[in-house]
Amino acid sequence: MHPRSWLPFLIVILSLGVLLQLTWLIYLAIVILALIGFSQWWVRQSLKQVRFQRRIRYRRGFPGQTSPVTLEIENNKRLPLPWLKLTDPWPYAVSPLDGEILTPSHQSDYGLMAHYFSLRSHQHSQRNLEIEFKKRGVYPVGPSYIESTDLFGLYEQSAELNNSELLTVFPELLEAKQLGLPAHHPFGIRSSRRRIFDDPSRTMGVREYHPEDDIRRIHWPATAHTGTLQVREYEPATAQVMMICMNVATTDSPWLTDYPALLEQVIRVCATLAYDSFQHGYAVGVISNSCLAHSDQPFRVPPGRSPGQLATLLQTLAGATSYFSGPFEPLLLKSMSSLPIGATLAVVTGIVPESLVETLLRLRKHQAHTTLISLAKEAPPFIPGIRCIHLPFTEVESV
Repeated sequence: MHPRSWLPFLIVILSLGVLLQLTWLIYLAIVILALIGFSQWWVRQSLKQVRFQRRIRYRRGFPGQTSPVTLEIENNKRLPLPWLKLTDPWPYAVSPLDGEILTPSHQSDYGLMAHYFSLRSHQHSQRNLEIEFKKRGVYPVGPSYIESTDLFGLYEQSAELNNSELLTVFPELLEAKQLGLPAHHPFGIRSSRRRIFDDPSRTMGVREYHPEDDIRRIHWPATAHTGTLQVREYEPATAQVMMICMNVATTDSPWLTDYPALLEQVIRVCATLAYDSFQHGYAVGVISNSCLAHSDQPFRVPPGRSPGQLATLLQTLAGATSYFSGPFEPLLLKSMSSLPIGATLAVVTGIVPESLVETLLRLRKHQAHTTLISLAKEAPPFIPGIRCIHLPFTEVESV
């Protein structure tokens, strides 16, 4: 029964005490009314100036790694809190080592972590635990809920804290030899550390035609002006760029069905390529027709060599989902316009339809060093000018 429902009854008792001149009945009604009023005031003040902080040392990690977590709560007022409950939603994919801490919730992939406190005036309390990164993905933690009551347990007060944060589990990295790449030149033979190419988008002048020149370089206005064949001279451009192109379609009808285990292996291969090529000095980027969690657009990370680029790549791959934004082939062709001449292209896919083979043939005109890594059961067909690596995937390999 809610305490407010007692008020009519207490008013009746108080009235009877006055009419019958029963002093003890009057005092009883007044004391009970005072306790109800005091309890209401107490519970309204209970959650004021209560501070909760979740300290997670590492918010990103690879599967199997752990991170210490400290839960700190503080009562910054004179009023003590005899009972305080803290409830924190946590994903099972990044859960405490002690699995009994989490209790089931209405979400199948989330559990509730409940802690109980009794705080004196201006008291600070903390709990320590260890979490383990288990499954690839980007997971929100929180928001937290706190509940308290008055001294007599008549009223309860609750509040939701705006303290949500994200935890990232990177894709598992494979050994480089599992990708079937040559040990000495995994991304193609390079005569020097930085390759030099002519960039047709930047013309620096004209010169006389030589027999070995490509006819497409002829500058016809200059030829007409001088009376002799003239060709454009382009500015040299350096390129040591690796662009990883990930196709998340794992079946011939990706809008109807998907193959989650194959997709996870595709993402592992892309993460390993990103890590290995970054270590070899490449500026690495990634494009995909996958939609990130809570997004409906394909993602693209431009090539870069900044200190945080590798972490950005891995975090992006961690958030990749099986929801695809559209066919992979148009996205692949569109991305070539933003790549420098001579860039290295690594196409990773779980299926190799005819449309993808045709697209790869069209990519040759961009002078890109293209490698196709197929995880399909059947070996990809021979594609002139394209290096093909066949890594057939089976469920056993993902264990």
